Amino acid sequence: MTAQPARTSPYLTVHQSQPPADRWSLVIAAGLLSFVAMLDMNVVNLALTDIAAGLNVSPGVAQWAALGYQLPLVALLLPAGRWLDQVGTRAALLFAVGCFALCSALAACAPWAAWLIAARLLQGAFGAVLFVLMPVLAATSVRPELRGRAMSVPATLGPLGAVTGPVVGGLLLDHLGWRAVFLVKLPICLAAVLIVRRHAPRRGGLRPPDRSSLGDATLIGAAVAATLLGLTLAPKAPLWLLLALPAVPLVLLWLRRPGGRPVAEVLRAAGTAGANASVLALAAGFAACHYLLAQHLRGPGGRSATATALTMLAFPLGMVLAGRVGGRLADRWGARPTALTGAAVTTLGLALLVPLDTGWSPLDIAARLALAGAGMGLNGGPTQALVMSAAPPGKLATAGSAVQLARSLGFALGPALATAVSLVGTRDAGGTRAGIALGALVAATAVALLALHRPRASRPTGP
Repeated sequence: MTAQPARTSPYLTVHQSQPPADRWSLVIAAGLLSFVAMLDMNVVNLALTDIAAGLNVSPGVAQWAALGYQLPLVALLLPAGRWLDQVGTRAALLFAVGCFALCSALAACAPWAAWLIAARLLQGAFGAVLFVLMPVLAATSVRPELRGRAMSVPATLGPLGAVTGPVVGGLLLDHLGWRAVFLVKLPICLAAVLIVRRHAPRRGGLRPPDRSSLGDATLIGAAVAATLLGLTLAPKAPLWLLLALPAVPLVLLWLRRPGGRPVAEVLRAAGTAGANASVLALAAGFAACHYLLAQHLRGPGGRSATATALTMLAFPLGMVLAGRVGGRLADRWGARPTALTGAAVTTLGLALLVPLDTGWSPLDIAARLALAGAGMGLNGGPTQALVMSAAPPGKLATAGSAVQLARSLGFALGPALATAVSLVGTRDAGGTRAGIALGALVAATAVALLALHRPRASRPTGP
């Protein structure tokens, strides 16, 4: 009887053979998907009031148009990483992008709130797959020596989508209505599908996820929901923070399950727990400051929506300009020194915002935001490359999902932490300064974590 060849992960096959040429078109596709995924997380927030009025529901019900996307996305990131280590990149990407776009169309034509929420819940699930696939697609499309430059594309365009989301949402709401915020993503999804169909190699197919993934997603989702709920309600009464306590046993239980053990093993084998924690800290620090600055600029007697949007655009402008430089520096001088420098620059920019005063002009705020954005541009790609390059063979998607979870948690926790601190004692500029100071302090922990990080011996994780 002829022996059957052992079954290996499609990613393991990728690690063991190099592509004939660097596929920068696939890196661009990863950047487009990163942009649209993060745009979706923010553009809907501005439309909640219009959605409530258009569907005749309360603001609390309308808020689930945003929460319905974010909760399954965070809950499914790590289970999606496990699943993607067992299937083909091309097939999974085409499936996820197609379903993501379909859910956007379903949300746009929703006749009632339950329809909209259901569409958003499904879209969050497919969004989790996209979040994990984006760094994998970028990392496996070029040679190892170009990985820092490649990883800077999705790492820069993703936060760019997060920051420009409110601007895009405001323009669409003013001219086309709330349904347009769901349709604006369709052309970008179509462009990504065309690129992937034409240039992505055919490796592996699809297979259903194992049943344990549902239990893992439930535990992670419950832990995240409890934490966010406790932080959101804490300004009303500090005792609400007790709601976050169940998150600890839920996470510990998950780590003992089949879904949690591989993630813990990857973090131990790669030695990247500190690098992932730095991603969370920097995202949380930035998100806290960004949220509070927007509230400050739009407060009573504040700036117009247009002036606020233009001021806040200084951050993505600085990030985009520094993003490509960060990738090149990482390829030349190393990922860790470049990531550390970027984290330090971001922390400096946020710290300069702490003395925020009502007498500051938009230019004063924009200059500091541009500095923080430049730091994020220098940090994003190199940190991603640092983690992905250390991933054990066949575990690239699991490592990528851990990074995406850290970043997503940071973006979700930052505003909640800032709100809790800024509203505890006062609602004036003093409370805003306290929240920004907290954001800068949290960002500073990313600097310390990267300074303490000691990369292990390189592994054969070439594309």
